Amino acid sequence: DAKHLVPNKMRDFFCTINLDQEEVFRTQVVEKSLSPYFGEEFYFEIPRTFQWLSFYIYDKSVLQKDLRIGKVSIKKEDLCNYTGKENWFMLQPVDSNSEVQGKVHLELKLNELITDNGSVCQQLVVHIKECHGLPLINGQNCDPYATVSLVGPCRNDQKKTKVKKKTSNPQFNETFYFEVTRSSSYTKKSQFQVEEEDIEKLEVRVDLWNNGNLVQDVFLGEIKVPVKVLRNDSFQAWYLLQPRENGNKSSKTDDLGSLRLNICYTEDCVLPSEYYTSLRNLLLKSSDVQPISASAAYILSEVCRDKYDAVLPLVRLLLHHHKLVPFVAAVAELDLKDTQEANTIFRGNSLATRCVDEMMKIVGKHYLKVTLKPVIDEICESPKPCEIDPIKLREGDNVEINMENLRYYVDKVFREIVRSSISCPTLMCDVFYSLRHLAAKRFPNDPHVQYSAVSSFVFLRFFAVAVVSPHTFHLRPHHPDAQTSRTLTLISKAIQTLGSWGSLTKSKLSSFKETFMCEFFKTFQEEKFTESVKKFLDDVSSTESKEPSGLSEPVHLKEGEMYKRAQGRTRIGKKNFKKRWFCLTSREFTYHKQQDKEPIFTIPIKNILAVEKLDESSFNKKNMFQVLHGEKPLYIQANNCVEASEWIEALCRVTRCNPKRLSFYHPSAFLNGNWLCCKATIENTVGCARCTADVPADTQIEIDGDREAERIYSLFTINMSKLQKLEEACGSIAVYQGPRKEPDDYSNFTIEDSVATFHTLKQIIDIVEKLNESHEKYRKKRSSSAKYGSEENPIVGKVS
Repeated sequence: DAKHLVPNKMRDFFCTINLDQEEVFRTQVVEKSLSPYFGEEFYFEIPRTFQWLSFYIYDKSVLQKDLRIGKVSIKKEDLCNYTGKENWFMLQPVDSNSEVQGKVHLELKLNELITDNGSVCQQLVVHIKECHGLPLINGQNCDPYATVSLVGPCRNDQKKTKVKKKTSNPQFNETFYFEVTRSSSYTKKSQFQVEEEDIEKLEVRVDLWNNGNLVQDVFLGEIKVPVKVLRNDSFQAWYLLQPRENGNKSSKTDDLGSLRLNICYTEDCVLPSEYYTSLRNLLLKSSDVQPISASAAYILSEVCRDKYDAVLPLVRLLLHHHKLVPFVAAVAELDLKDTQEANTIFRGNSLATRCVDEMMKIVGKHYLKVTLKPVIDEICESPKPCEIDPIKLREGDNVEINMENLRYYVDKVFREIVRSSISCPTLMCDVFYSLRHLAAKRFPNDPHVQYSAVSSFVFLRFFAVAVVSPHTFHLRPHHPDAQTSRTLTLISKAIQTLGSWGSLTKSKLSSFKETFMCEFFKTFQEEKFTESVKKFLDDVSSTESKEPSGLSEPVHLKEGEMYKRAQGRTRIGKKNFKKRWFCLTSREFTYHKQQDKEPIFTIPIKNILAVEKLDESSFNKKNMFQVLHGEKPLYIQANNCVEASEWIEALCRVTRCNPKRLSFYHPSAFLNGNWLCCKATIENTVGCARCTADVPADTQIEIDGDREAERIYSLFTINMSKLQKLEEACGSIAVYQGPRKEPDDYSNFTIEDSVATFHTLKQIIDIVEKLNESHEKYRKKRSSSAKYGSEENPIVGKVS
């Protein structure tokens, strides 16, 4: 949210998220506010290098261009300082001198020249090769050129490259020469020496500009390299473009308002798969370790300050290798040992409940969409007043009509849920089956506990949470407005209660804190609700295969608006690319003129031969990719780099097992009678570049096992001191069986078997130390080949 925005009158605001200058997400518009609450969450992988993560506040305009009020820009290196906590940031003014992105490739060299009269001088050679990732200007590729200057106390020699048209990745390949020092004679000196006082004060400056033709040129960024770093050496490197040093200095920064953000940024350097074999094997056998508290996976959750940090990579890794169900069963059994009353079963935030929660979010995304999205759309798009709290009723509201409206919505949501068991993913059913039987075994005299064990997850932690926060589960694109949020909250409360009725068989109306909810539920005291819930819980906790439903209905994977190139019609002008609505399912890839319209072009998934990026030079457009099938390639432009990466990954994932996938493709388009990449003149000739590596073939779960293993290694590394203290504690307990000392750092840890736990800890520490050595070798290798100004090594990053 934001507060105290300018101008000081009610306006319509929205916020964008940008990687450097590229917008990747946008919030909904909050109308008539000075302190807008957005309440939106975004999670995305970062597909390219970047310098700044920025947030821009806009004043929405109907007739004119939206006005940028201010921004918050955080350097990539500083993201770790803000991760995992809420922070208020003062908005900074926006000016062109601070809006930069991209990098430039330079080769710099000092030559020693001897003149005709025998004197010696130094010559600086600047070869500007290319730039990459320059920003769009007014939504279009820019017309960039560069100025190259040698700057000193008494000189400013400037030269200029040619203008490159319509490209964000210009190839300049131009060389410029500058005299660096005054001529010196060998007769005056025994050997040539660079004049230190001159060199120390000189620097090479490269400025990138967009050629404005009839309007003012736009600054794109600059770099500065001190000549003294060269000495008599020659080298080439990539340099990240920087803002001007005087950008924003004269602007006021205390009266634009402020923005509250909660950022979580993680960055991993993932080694080849074989490096993680030992760690992976140790984690995957966790469910077989007796007791489970002595396993590597359980110890990971114990040493992490926040259990959620451990749960996310752990669940994903176990899911990836089909080991999650036995592990959840083992930790749930341990959880039940400490549960004394049946009505409190699985109500805490233990490792077992966290694992099941995360599993449902990952595996149940499609299940939620097919079950709840239609009714959630109806509630959000055609809202009816549902407030039944007398204190919150507005003037003119009729509580009886509101109660009828609420009852209508609750009935509809409830009906969709209890009819949805056939769509419940098999993995969720297997987990529920285990939990149900463990609960019945722990409380054999309570006939209802087997149902409450399942309902506490599927109703309370899955459906009810999705109803109250549909945007979080991708059921809606944005956070609903205040009135709709209140309606969804009331429906969610009702669903929680109805789900509990099936396990308790008799409602306890006196237990309601709100009397108005008590009155509302008096209308629900019917046997059919209890029986419906019971039947649903029986169905979703059975081990019968749900495969028929997966075959009968295609799995909806992704949809969104992008641009496609017209196939075989016009070749000139902007009309060549048309905006279309794209939809990907497990059966077909389609595009439509508008959302919810009939498809105008369909490609069966089995017919897709390859999905690859398309060189920007093909159409002078960024974020393009191509779908190769039986006919001409389908060329598509996404709205930003994150969206393009997500579409390519989704399409590759669903087509990986196609038998006729190509091994080679053309990275550029076929235009004007030849392929731009290899200049071949035959359109159906074999591609000139090898297709990219395959991606995981699971169409519903996107998991990189090596990356999750790296994340777990990082967590063990961060908590190494705790592991060592725990190891010492296990050694002490094994040797000394007397009474425990005063509470220590390990007093909150579960140590059921000190010998088994000690053995596992020793394995973890040994594995982490070996991985530390591998990472250190990689770092040394990288640093030995890196030069001043060189591009950072690519890493895997994600932000939420």
